[in-house]
Amino acid sequence: MTPLQIERIQKKISKIKRELAADKKRHGGYCDDSRGLRYLPPSLYLKLHDYKGAMRYFQWFAKNFDDDSGYPTFLFEWSITLYKSGRIADAESMVMLTFFSNTYLIDWFLGKEKRLSDIKLQSNWQSADLLDDFPYSHRDPALSDFSDWLTLFMLSEKYTRYSQEFLEIQQKLSDEPAGTRRSQLVDGLVAIMDMFIVR
Repeated sequence: MTPLQIERIQKKISKIKRELAADKKRHGGYCDDSRGLRYLPPSLYLKLHDYKGAMRYFQWFAKNFDDDSGYPTFLFEWSITLYKSGRIADAESMVMLTFFSNTYLIDWFLGKEKRLSDIKLQSNWQSADLLDDFPYSHRDPALSDFSDWLTLFMLSEKYTRYSQEFLEIQQKLSDEPAGTRRSQLVDGLVAIMDMFIVR
């Protein structure tokens, strides 16, 4: 990357931050980010390999958007940042949250074949189609260490157990009509996801 390209990316980050700050000043909070500006800086930091900057941004995001669960690509960027920052336990948790938000994404990143499931999707974020524009790959030399670590983590008891539990509940939800049993299944899903919230 040339110095000019780096400068352009840094200017983009600064512009987004200024716009978000102006929104807060105008409305007394971050309430009008309908363009989704808050999700853009991590990818820019990762292009620069600026993991400290990305980490600071995610900490700011968690503080200011504590009720925002993000979306799959954003969570994956957070996973990369945590790993690159040496926060391995938190990276594991964020990988689990990434999997819960889109069960195809991690396999796709690692170059595995896209296997469609018959689980009824609860949102568009869970669709395999989301990955048509996914910008990250295990082939990226800057992510080779993360890819190796992620491959090993997917073999761990933690990943295997909770990903399987999640998929089993999702499968049951696909066929379960509204009622007490469905509510119990949803509560079970929430309980699993809550275990991995990064504080």
